[in-house]
Amino acid sequence: MSKYSSFPEPSDDHNPFQDPSVTQHSSNTDYPTLDLYNPFDTRTAGPPPPYDATPPSAPPQAQTPPTRTTPTEPRNYGSYGTQQAAVSATTAELLRKQEELERKAKELERRERELDSQSRSTGSSRQNNWPPLPSFCPMGPCFYQDINVEISQGFQRTVTIMYYFWMFSAGILLFNFISCLSLFCVDTNGGVGLGLAILWVLLFAPCSFVCWYRPVYKAFRSDSSFNFFAFFFVFFAQVVVYVIMTIGIPGWGFSGWIVGLYALKINIAVGVIMLLNAVLFTAQAAMGVVMLKRVHSMYRQTGASFQKAQAEFATEVFSNQAVRQAAASATTSAAQGAFTGAR
Repeated sequence: MSKYSSFPEPSDDHNPFQDPSVTQHSSNTDYPTLDLYNPFDTRTAGPPPPYDATPPSAPPQAQTPPTRTTPTEPRNYGSYGTQQAAVSATTAELLRKQEELERKAKELERRERELDSQSRSTGSSRQNNWPPLPSFCPMGPCFYQDINVEISQGFQRTVTIMYYFWMFSAGILLFNFISCLSLFCVDTNGGVGLGLAILWVLLFAPCSFVCWYRPVYKAFRSDSSFNFFAFFFVFFAQVVVYVIMTIGIPGWGFSGWIVGLYALKINIAVGVIMLLNAVLFTAQAAMGVVMLKRVHSMYRQTGASFQKAQAEFATEVFSNQAVRQAAASATTSAAQGAFTGAR
């Protein structure tokens, strides 16, 4: 009966994967797989492409984690005394900075109070403090000057340099007098130069302060275009005079290079003194040119102009009481003259 049954006997160990058709198909490498051949694709005609067996890619190598090394010895953070000294030094530095800030705050508060008192006191004028003359002197100070109070922070350095430059110029004029005096001691023909050297000391020292230092001080104090133009005009003439001083024309009272070289032939010591004066005159002229350019560059930043200078000049002229009285007197005299002529 079993021969008519389709099921195999249990004793028969039949493996379906060992069928000849299956083994023949698996051994044939030219037969393509479904992922390489699409039978429904009408674009390709002909036999299916051969099977291309791609080798399996190698698996990525596992990265070994970095080994963490621990120090064999503990870190030395210093002893307790060292740490306490460092903390004390830091505390002292902070206290010093705090005291400095408090001192600056008190100084700013004092300046603000002074400015407020000056702005509120309309009738009373400020007390002059320059030149700083002693109390027993019969003459008193003529100007009020305080760069730290009246000049803004951005212009204080320039105004201070101009003040020291004026003092340097006055000192050079005094040294020029000494040089001309030493030349007169060895050569009596230099009496004219000695007299002019005395005149330059008495003339240039005060006039330079009034004519170009005070205008630049007031220009930076109140942003005055008129004072800027007054400073440029006078200081440019002063720089030209500095150049003449450096040249040292004989008989002009300046110990420049020409007079210094001439004195070197007469007396070596006198010649050295006058040549040193010529070097100082040269430095003075160069410094004058530098400061003129610096003030001019700062003047362009302030927004001043010639039109503002004209308006300030007209305002100052017509606000002057003496000018108004003179104008009124001239107008009255002209009116009386015209009335008398008409009669």
